[in-house]
Amino acid sequence: MTHVSERGSAGSSGADGGDKLPWSAGIGRAGRKRTVTYADAGVSIHAGERAVELLKSKVKKTTRPEVMGDLGGFAGLFKLDMTKYKNPILSASTDGVGTKLVIAQQLDIHDTVGIDLVAMVVDDLVACGAEPLFLLDYIACGEVVPDKVAEIGAGIADGCRYAGCALLGGETAEHPGVLRPDEYDVSATGVGVVEESEILGRDRVEVGDVVIAMRSSGLHSNGYSLVRHVLLGAGRMRLDTVVDDLGRQRTLGEELLTPTKIYAKDCLGLMEETELRALAHVTGGGIPGNLVRILPDHVDAIVNRSTWRPQSIFDLIQAKGRIEDVEMEATFNMGVGMFAIVSANDADRAMAYLTGRGIEAWQVGEVIEGTGQVQMIGQHTRG
Repeated sequence: MTHVSERGSAGSSGADGGDKLPWSAGIGRAGRKRTVTYADAGVSIHAGERAVELLKSKVKKTTRPEVMGDLGGFAGLFKLDMTKYKNPILSASTDGVGTKLVIAQQLDIHDTVGIDLVAMVVDDLVACGAEPLFLLDYIACGEVVPDKVAEIGAGIADGCRYAGCALLGGETAEHPGVLRPDEYDVSATGVGVVEESEILGRDRVEVGDVVIAMRSSGLHSNGYSLVRHVLLGAGRMRLDTVVDDLGRQRTLGEELLTPTKIYAKDCLGLMEETELRALAHVTGGGIPGNLVRILPDHVDAIVNRSTWRPQSIFDLIQAKGRIEDVEMEATFNMGVGMFAIVSANDADRAMAYLTGRGIEAWQVGEVIEGTGQVQMIGQHTRG
């Protein structure tokens, strides 16, 4: 984050709603009008500056050789090494975390949602084969509390380090009257680069290719409105409830705030080691809704549910909400955060590479002749 500003504050003026301003008492004892400050409207520039200072050491750890200038300028500078590419293509992605933030705010835990934010952006970039270069974040708060903003930013910086990209800067905005003092929202935009001849996608996928699944760390950052509805609505469960089925005496809140797995470095390495055809980042839309995005019209992808067991949190959600299988698969990742499609000749090498990097991966199916559909077959093993 480079600086703090107010964007579109509401509720501080009586012009449209007749609200009396806090400074409208008029003449003071000395016969002079009271001086109005930005803080009277609910915006503290000093708090924002303090938040940036708390973050600087974390942000510096995300730097890359191409980064120019220091944190705090009007814009971030990044010198692209043109000698590395013949025909470089820039890739850009923007995203947020969604209503998972509500859980973080209720528990007053803010150092993991930044990782979720980075994951949503960089793993969309890498899905086309692009190396994430840098990221810019945006944090909107009802009130800037420096320590809280620093926690959020620290998570963003950690995510950038995991992904190998630089945190180039961003914006922290204070929105009194729009957000409650304890509320915030976050978003980010990332930029990556890929050689034109190495862009991954549906045009590379062929009949006979193998579909490999990479295990998720849990819910990641999608479907939380449904999660909150079925687990927390109408007093059903508490975030501090210890759920035995989740293992290791984990509370429901701890499970729901598990950070999203970042696959960027693993996928970039997989590109170098194998004949990688395409990647599908499983986010909103679930497995069928995202895998279909990388299939050409003349093939189908077989996904065999019997090859893995989703984490217990998915069973809990489905049971508590009495949710149909098709709805679960259209909403959640069901234990798979990323799919890779590789040539059959490279399937074993791909599996060995991912296993060597500590990624739980398995062959989930294959590509067959078809009409551009995802065929979900078999049934998950239940505990």
